[in-house]
Amino acid sequence: MKPVEIKDNIYWVGAVDWNIRDFHGYSTYKGTTYNAYLAKDEKVALFDTVKKPFYSDLLHRLHNIMNPSEIDYLVVNHMEMDHSGSLKKVVETIKPEKIYTSVMGAKSMAAHYKVDNWPIEAVKTGDSLSLGRRSVHFLETRMIHWPDSMFSYIPEEKLLISSDGFGQHWATSERFDDEVDNGELMRQAAKYYANILLLFSPMIQKLLEKVGEMGLEIDMIAPDHGLIWRKNPGQIIQAYQTWSQQKTTAKALVIYDTMWHSTETMAKAIYDGISDTGVSVQLMNLACTHRSDVLTEVLDAKALVFGSPTLNNGMLPRMADLLHYLRGLKPADKICATFGSYGWSGEAPKLMAAQLEDMKLSLIEEPLRLQWVPDHESLKPCRELGTKIGQAVADAHLPASCRAIYCGD
Repeated sequence: MKPVEIKDNIYWVGAVDWNIRDFHGYSTYKGTTYNAYLAKDEKVALFDTVKKPFYSDLLHRLHNIMNPSEIDYLVVNHMEMDHSGSLKKVVETIKPEKIYTSVMGAKSMAAHYKVDNWPIEAVKTGDSLSLGRRSVHFLETRMIHWPDSMFSYIPEEKLLISSDGFGQHWATSERFDDEVDNGELMRQAAKYYANILLLFSPMIQKLLEKVGEMGLEIDMIAPDHGLIWRKNPGQIIQAYQTWSQQKTTAKALVIYDTMWHSTETMAKAIYDGISDTGVSVQLMNLACTHRSDVLTEVLDAKALVFGSPTLNNGMLPRMADLLHYLRGLKPADKICATFGSYGWSGEAPKLMAAQLEDMKLSLIEEPLRLQWVPDHESLKPCRELGTKIGQAVADAHLPASCRAIYCGD
């Protein structure tokens, strides 16, 4: 793939990774990209590098534009290895006059690469760099999602180079948002947010407020992963506003694992109870649904119902894995319940409930347990639980005016 000109004399020079299938426990079944950008002016700047195995891809694309040794500046927006793995080779190749990075990035760079002779220039929010007729303005974005993270903004082009913000793990031959299916693009963007950035939602809200206060004009967002937003960058900014506020829709998830299908039978009965209230509901079996795909649906779901039979006085391993993963991402404003079948001890539903309470998530009902194989009659409490959850979700999403009438106010 050749370089792609995204603005006049500004190029995408990154790499496409078609083969990666796991990213820190996140299922990247559609691959990813490691985006880097080259801005040519009186001075030439390279923004970010690529994962180490893709150094030659980056070098090849740079050679298609110019001799890499003529690059003046290197801007490192983020030090994670998928963006800086080839940094040492790139520095050796281009020998930049200056390497611009955040204050935390400079510390990380020195610690990781053990270098004391690189021309590192630490920058803070408000600092800028002149390329000639264009300038680069820096904005620190600490903990979105590493302490060193920052954005680079070129005001003359209304271009935001956004590091790990606004990205997607999605390998494509296309480079721009208007060249792919918008529904799939937003799904991949939601999955990225849910699995990488959800934890940092309070900081993202503050960042979006800061960007608004600064009055940045943005007509293109170039992230370090996935497609570049050129047709409607406001769409992803608005999505981040919604996701960072953890706004929910009238949707419930019944998430379960099962041994001999008794817990699955309970899950289906709970699903039926929710469905009968008219609320959208999904049945998610952990045996065939990856944790990161569950989290994508958790992002806007109002109700989460977890089911597991008891194994060795605990829950099944896949459920324990999911709850551990969920805890780290800190979802908020959810209605929850737990259930499970058992033979002789039956601790799993109570253990799941305890973990949810630890996450400060609301339990709508005491843990529901059924012994041995449930039949039609014994499934009645499951259907009732589903109905209660569905009604609670529907009530939570009534318009304020309707809620007042419904409550008799």
